[in-house]
Amino acid sequence: MRLAGHDLACVRGGRQVFAGVNFALGAGEALAVTGRNGAGKTTLLRLIAGLLEPSGGRIELSGGRADTSPGEQAHYLGHREALKPALSVRENLDFWYAFLSGRDASPASALDAVGLAGLSALPAAYLSAGQRRRLALARLLVAPRPIWLLDEPTAALDAAGQQRLGELMRAHLAGGGIIVAATHGPLELEAKELKLGSQDALDPTGAPSVLAGGRRGGARPQAHPQAELPTRDPSPPFASLPGEGEKSR
Repeated sequence: MRLAGHDLACVRGGRQVFAGVNFALGAGEALAVTGRNGAGKTTLLRLIAGLLEPSGGRIELSGGRADTSPGEQAHYLGHREALKPALSVRENLDFWYAFLSGRDASPASALDAVGLAGLSALPAAYLSAGQRRRLALARLLVAPRPIWLLDEPTAALDAAGQQRLGELMRAHLAGGGIIVAATHGPLELEAKELKLGSQDALDPTGAPSVLAGGRRGGARPQAHPQAELPTRDPSPPFASLPGEGEKSR
């Protein structure tokens, strides 16, 4: 499987968020999308998910199901967890299991994997922010999809939660999956880095290059032939279009 973006551009509210963005990922690879607030990290994830249309360029997925789009073969985890507060932890996950035609992992085993097995009967309204995030992550497990699009996946998670997330992401990659994550911090896994909004991404000839390789938060990134171009307009994008109610980053 191979996921690629070619010369992607996005205009929101009459303003250019980014342009000339390129990336390519194979099975078992992860991409950390970094950059300042408003550089378009969330916007790029939403383009891949099919929630927004690019104003230029294209997204291609090869090796997946030919009859479905990249977005239909992806899980998109945004800032909001998409939970019903009146439903219990288990009822929320049961809904997503049925809605997404879940298979393989049962809701019970998914809750155990994210450390919420003992809270299955508790209404979601009583969960902490970190517990709500864990429940949202369990949705990735009950209905396997090859592409994970994660927007600030470590947000609200404590050290133990971040460790569990790292284990889940590494297992997904080991199974041939692909991860694209917008992040300001380390991801606890090896990942290429696509830095949006950085003038440093241009080489002396003006051709785009990419910061990649190494471990986020650890090893020094190195140049990689696949991709990235800076934001052309330094102004922050407007708010997101209707979807999951996310704000553009």
